[in-house]
Amino acid sequence: MLNRSVVALALGALSLAASHAVYAAGNGHSKPSVVIVHGAFADGSDWARVIPLLQAKGIQVQAVQNGLNSLADDVAATRRAINNQPGKVVLVGHSWGGTVITEAGNHDKVVGLVYVAAFAPKAGQSTEELGKGYAPAPGISRLVVDAEGYATLPPDAIANDFAQDVPRAQARVMAATQGPIQAKAFGEKVGAAAWSTRPSWYIVSEKDRMIPPELERAMAKTIGAKVTSLPTSHVPQQSRPAEVAKVILDAVQASRK
Repeated sequence: MLNRSVVALALGALSLAASHAVYAAGNGHSKPSVVIVHGAFADGSDWARVIPLLQAKGIQVQAVQNGLNSLADDVAATRRAINNQPGKVVLVGHSWGGTVITEAGNHDKVVGLVYVAAFAPKAGQSTEELGKGYAPAPGISRLVVDAEGYATLPPDAIANDFAQDVPRAQARVMAATQGPIQAKAFGEKVGAAAWSTRPSWYIVSEKDRMIPPELERAMAKTIGAKVTSLPTSHVPQQSRPAEVAKVILDAVQASRK
């Protein structure tokens, strides 16, 4: 019985590998897949308005569901998603997800990085270190940390500081689906910074109340990114999905060459 189970598992693995090979052959690896990493106080549904726009262009998309327990755990989850893609990958990160893609983007399959109102630390730098020298953004003061060290945003902070340019009903759903993040994760340092060896794109949210826009512009300059500025809150993927999708599509197109 055990031997049959092992054989069945092996055959299943071979079948999956074959299906990936067929997909890759048919696709010619001409269009990289897109792997999206959400930030703190969110989950994969944060990208529900952008994903269909990418899929409509024939792009394979995978949204990572981060546990938000540590940088190492989120990087591991992202690398699993990258491993499951048939070919090249454009890696997208929002907010805390920018720190994650900075580390996870060192994967051999990753050919481009898109930062959306995101942190972009240097090698050996933590997320919290990036804010030194800048006045704290208004939304940061609204964080609530529980007895186990997990930080969340109250519903009114989501509506007024995190996503002030989306309908209130939408902001209430975002508050209900937010992922608490272990606060000490912000102090974990990145190893190698993937943006130092890969092309990058950066969306600056000019009305961001979670990360100072001037810090976003400074990070974009540091990493040598192609910059797009939008008059949005911290979540342009929610309020301006078509414009965010366009930047990702530009990165995909550039990575096909």
